[in-house]
Amino acid sequence: MISTEAMRGYIDILILSQLVDAPSYAYAMGKTISEVAGGGYAMKQTTLYSALKRLEGAGHVEAFASQSESGKPRTYYQITSSGREMLAAKSAEWQQTKEVVDRFVEGIS
Repeated sequence: MISTEAMRGYIDILILSQLVDAPSYAYAMGKTISEVAGGGYAMKQTTLYSALKRLEGAGHVEAFASQSESGKPRTYYQITSSGREMLAAKSAEWQQTKEVVDRFVEGIS
């Protein structure tokens, strides 16, 4: 299981990447994160909601109220142009980080 500490700097990528194609709500995003991680990482709901509020405050996502397919009212989030720019920058940073760490790991083996 990947620690929360290891994932702390990449939570924004996990969230923003899910909003590129369509808006979503927090529960669905959390479920997708768990499914895609395949048991390797579980994001706490408090972490997810805190990150969404922070991203909203920074103008990277916008929240809006709408009814879900089941008819329940939900708060949905959609990515903004600023959020798309941030996602691109964070994704590039991740690739560089991964390359550097891989060099050390591969050198130690």
